[in-house]
Amino acid sequence: MFNEEIELGNLIETNEFGEVIQTMVYEKRLANRLDDNRSEFYEGASSGLRPELTFEINGFEYNDEEFVRFPITTGTVYTIIRAAKRGEMRELTVSAHSKGDVSG
Repeated sequence: MFNEEIELGNLIETNEFGEVIQTMVYEKRLANRLDDNRSEFYEGASSGLRPELTFEINGFEYNDEEFVRFPITTGTVYTIIRAAKRGEMRELTVSAHSKGDVSG
């Protein structure tokens, strides 16, 4: 059913010897890459967001992650800007991530 492998991730902060260390932690998921919904992408662009891709995953596999890495072989990191619930599925709309290195 699913045709793409993505990684969902969160930035985890730990304290080591009084210094805050940020680490990206990813988990692999199977997903469908959906066709662009032009009206959603136009609305996002007009409000300052730059939606680029949309993925569909099982709803129970989404745990409020903030990032998607796709394709996982090249490590391109995207920020999840919308995680719409569609029945038992989640549609994750993502935009290119621009805050520093979160490659993990």
